[in-house]
Amino acid sequence: MVGNSNRVEHYGGNERSTNITIFSSELEYMDAMSQPPPPEVHKVCLPPSKTTFEKLLHRLSEILFPDAPLDRFKNQTWFRKFILGLQFFFPIFVWAPNYNLKLLQSDVISGLTIASLAIPQGISYAKLANLPPIVGLYSSFVPPLIYSVLGSSRHLAVGPVSIASLVMGTMLGEEISYTDQPILYLQLAFTATFFAGVFQSALGLLRLGFVIDFLSKATLVGFMAGAAIIVSLQQLKGLLGIIHFTNKMQIVPVLTSVFQRTDEWSWQTIVLGATFLLLLLTARKVSMRNKKLFWVSAAAPLTSVILSTLIVFCLKSKLPMVKTIGHLPKGLNPPSSNMLYFQGAYLGLALKTGIVTGILSLTEGIAVGRTFASLKNYQVDGNQEMMAIGFMNMAGSCSSCYVTTGSFSRSAVNYNAGAQTVVSNIILSTTVLITLLFLMPLFHYTPNVILGAIIITAVIGLIDYEAALKLWKVDKIDFFTCLCSFFGVLFISVPLGLAIAVGVSVFKILLHVTRPNTATLGNIPGTHIYQSLRRYRESQRVPSFLIVAIEAPMYFANSTYLQERMLRWIREEEEWISANNESTLKCVILDMTAVTAVDTSGVDTICEVRKMLEKRSLQFVLANPAGNVMEKLHNSNVLDSFGVNGLYLSVNEAVSDISSSWKSQPLP
Repeated sequence: MVGNSNRVEHYGGNERSTNITIFSSELEYMDAMSQPPPPEVHKVCLPPSKTTFEKLLHRLSEILFPDAPLDRFKNQTWFRKFILGLQFFFPIFVWAPNYNLKLLQSDVISGLTIASLAIPQGISYAKLANLPPIVGLYSSFVPPLIYSVLGSSRHLAVGPVSIASLVMGTMLGEEISYTDQPILYLQLAFTATFFAGVFQSALGLLRLGFVIDFLSKATLVGFMAGAAIIVSLQQLKGLLGIIHFTNKMQIVPVLTSVFQRTDEWSWQTIVLGATFLLLLLTARKVSMRNKKLFWVSAAAPLTSVILSTLIVFCLKSKLPMVKTIGHLPKGLNPPSSNMLYFQGAYLGLALKTGIVTGILSLTEGIAVGRTFASLKNYQVDGNQEMMAIGFMNMAGSCSSCYVTTGSFSRSAVNYNAGAQTVVSNIILSTTVLITLLFLMPLFHYTPNVILGAIIITAVIGLIDYEAALKLWKVDKIDFFTCLCSFFGVLFISVPLGLAIAVGVSVFKILLHVTRPNTATLGNIPGTHIYQSLRRYRESQRVPSFLIVAIEAPMYFANSTYLQERMLRWIREEEEWISANNESTLKCVILDMTAVTAVDTSGVDTICEVRKMLEKRSLQFVLANPAGNVMEKLHNSNVLDSFGVNGLYLSVNEAVSDISSSWKSQPLP
């Protein structure tokens, strides 16, 4: 066999090597022609040569601009670039030129439909955040207008949401009493909203959206289920008519408070609350069974508010124990920029609350937007959504609004009602505007118990037991993360429960990085395919070879483990050979197909393993290293120590070429 003296090829090289063999006789020529041709061995190419600056620039572009947003500006006139720039930062310029009356008709219907849901929910969620009910309506007016200009989702219905309201109320309520210091509490709520907006818009502007990916689905499933239960139990205060109730958000204090205050239970409030709760749950069930009847659950909250208000107004002398909302001021959102709290002892609390609620609301808003975008086959720009949600919260904090985002329940109604563009949010804002200007006195006799019933109906859908069962079937660690989040929220606190779940998720990532999967490979007979001996029963060991695959990058965090694991594979293989009287182990092939990256510690590990195997007279071979891995091996001069037959493009080529070289060697 004629060996290739250089199996490493620089990208773009035009040189070709020619091997010429001279035969001394015709008999030698005929003998050579009768032998099977040597297996073809391909060269392993280095990636294109780049300077350090070019590599850094490429890496940053892949991290920050994976969707290549600037490609649309190539080969365009300056005027066209200006128009594209406007469309990039203000998506309203994308759809507005083609807007027509037919689209308006659909958006008006959907906007009025979600308004019937948003008005009672806005009042209810403000109570959940321990804020005045009017703030919930303010938060359903300004933010949808801002989003309609900056947002890229056609179906996202913007406003207050239960989870962000709960977290804000919990975190602020742990240190500030909203009853004893209402002005300070309101200041901190607006300031937390401002910080949430700054954080969200900064993530979008800096293209750092991957930060919110640390809130895995498993974390959110457990968190939302736990939060839904806590929120529902908190509403027992209103449903039972209890006056003195705990401010804590853990399940034990809440239940203790419920049963210790049985003397405060009001049968009038219980009957009224149970009746309308049953009505709302029935409407929700009807809409879930028949999607065409989505309007039933959408109209049910406002209908319940109207009916309960009429009942209390007509029977107010006979229902003295039923507490009502009371006076709500008419008029537009008052400015609140003068109430932002940028210095003082509670600035850290406002910052912490803003970041946590900002992350949660951002995660929910983007997830909801992408869900409905996939149903209509259009794309939602995640970074654009971060900027839109961030800017609307910053503007909202200056106009008496608290944290808002896209609501799943309202967005689902918006989608089913036939919304075509974000104009439905403008219709929503217009409806809320009319309510603020003219209809506020009508809510004076609205009972608090109906707000609790609306909240319970809204949050009960957050308990996704089917998703939890799927986590159990697919990934036990994800299920454990879900449980940590769920029980942490129930028994410790909402923010700490979330932090524990995120910690478990990060631990899972570290576990995968520090203890990656490895496997021994065998050949599937009749093919050039090599697969795990454990997964594929038909795969067979190759005599005298041990083929090991690493399924992760080789970093400082796992290099020691990988070195020990490879030596263990070798020891176990030698023991198996000894027990089964098989051929002596001669060569170890490291399949690097799944090794996407390597650092200096990983390079050192490869060198150490090669030296150890060389002392034991075992050949060590690398197969199919990735481009950046190949480049680092080349720059560190490691490849020189592997020699001619130390690097191959595939496992099959390595086995074939090395086996042929053994056969061509003269017998001792």
